[in-house]
Amino acid sequence: MTAQPRPARDAAAALLGRVLVTPALPRPRLRRLAQLYAGLVLYGLSGALLVHAGLGAMPWDVLHQGLSRQTGLSIGTWSVLVGAMLMLLWIPLRQKPGLGTLSNVVVVGMTVDLFLWLLPEADSLVVRVLLLGLGVVVCAVATGCYIGAQLGPGPRDGLMTGLAGRGWSVRLARTVIEVTVVVTGFLLGGTVGVGTLVFAVAIGPLAQVFLPLMRVPDPVAGRSGPRRSRGAERGSAPGPVHPE
Repeated sequence: MTAQPRPARDAAAALLGRVLVTPALPRPRLRRLAQLYAGLVLYGLSGALLVHAGLGAMPWDVLHQGLSRQTGLSIGTWSVLVGAMLMLLWIPLRQKPGLGTLSNVVVVGMTVDLFLWLLPEADSLVVRVLLLGLGVVVCAVATGCYIGAQLGPGPRDGLMTGLAGRGWSVRLARTVIEVTVVVTGFLLGGTVGVGTLVFAVAIGPLAQVFLPLMRVPDPVAGRSGPRRSRGAERGSAPGPVHPE
């Protein structure tokens, strides 16, 4: 059997490169993938900690919690469904998903439900406050891992950056989106409280602490880490993101 001619192999490789959603991963690939999925799992853990604290969820989880209470579907299921619906809005906004985007939609929702099932209910105010503080810190670590991996924004941040590309300021886009989400979630029965406020105030500064520690060197571009960005799903810095 004769070997496939080199031009044919090159053409096949070029075609495969066009249809893949995510481009070839920059080195070091293993660290990027490890950080990506560690960050997504930690996002799920942080969301579950804040929900169990019962003092107010992070903005997007207020919506997921409200939808869950109205429909009987789990918070994690609604996280996946909302993420998928938001990605449909990327089409007119001309945003491009990456591996991190698609993984975000699925992994965060699954891990939120897993940790909600594993974690015991808080039985005292002291425990609830501890869960709140731990949840915010874990989310900040998750943000450093996720943004540092540079494998695509979360679906919710893609909506924000898409609106920014249409002439909105990033601050205005984030404010409008998150206020709308929190108000809608609250009206549906989601928990808004001091925890929601603490998260909004603390997540940006905390995430800024972890971002420099998690930046993956990019030898191709000759620089380390991503550009300063407000993106990433739940705790992007400065200002909250999600995984959400």
